[in-house]
Amino acid sequence: MISSWGGACPDQLSLLGLVFYAYHGVYPEERRLGQRFTVDVHMYGDFRRAAESDDLDQAVNYAAVYEVVRAAVEGEPVRLIEALAERIAREVLSNFPLVSAVEIAVEKPAAPVPGPMETVRAVVRRAR
Repeated sequence: MISSWGGACPDQLSLLGLVFYAYHGVYPEERRLGQRFTVDVHMYGDFRRAAESDDLDQAVNYAAVYEVVRAAVEGEPVRLIEALAERIAREVLSNFPLVSAVEIAVEKPAAPVPGPMETVRAVVRRAR
């Protein structure tokens, strides 16, 4: 199977439904009051060594990924969730050399829109 990452389909490791409280947004109320953000992280790479060795030192430590994502989300506020997703993608790729590509989805369930909705989601896909 060929992936959109440009080769044989890589292995995938995902962290889904990470929830953080942060102060991102265009409007002053969003930056003052804050709100909940949900993040999904899909990481792609060759994770065979971890699978074969059953050794955390050969793997992407998902507890460490969580901390990198938390720091990115709870860090300096941005106006757009697209910018936040980009920040998370950049941080994951720069901190985890086994990860060759990422897909980051950021949701903002309480986004200020003029009607009922479940959530707003921005997705970015980045590769080395």
